[in-house]
Amino acid sequence: MSEMRIMVLPAELVVRVDENRGDVSRAEFINLLLNSQLGNGEQEQQPQFVTWESLAELEGGMKELLRSFLDFFITYGLEIGKDSGEIGLEALSERLKEEPSSSVSARRKRTTVR
Repeated sequence: MSEMRIMVLPAELVVRVDENRGDVSRAEFINLLLNSQLGNGEQEQQPQFVTWESLAELEGGMKELLRSFLDFFITYGLEIGKDSGEIGLEALSERLKEEPSSSVSARRKRTTVR
């Protein structure tokens, strides 16, 4: 066990410590405060705020993501507008109308049986 010492503190400070420490002892509370404010000397504390550089990097990434979504949807819209030689738009819409309804009803039957 470490050596014990007495520290003389103003009464108001002791009252503030007691009001805020909860179930932790006074010594543990003061140790926690010192470690959080001064650090333990081994690790450098991470900043608790966002830097302008990281915010600019995030903004650039979001703009690039939005551009890629926009490019995709514009390209997709242009491809849908073209007539496909293999499958017509009407035939594709008929296939989509028929297939999902049968598979959904089959899924519902399987889930109700369980």
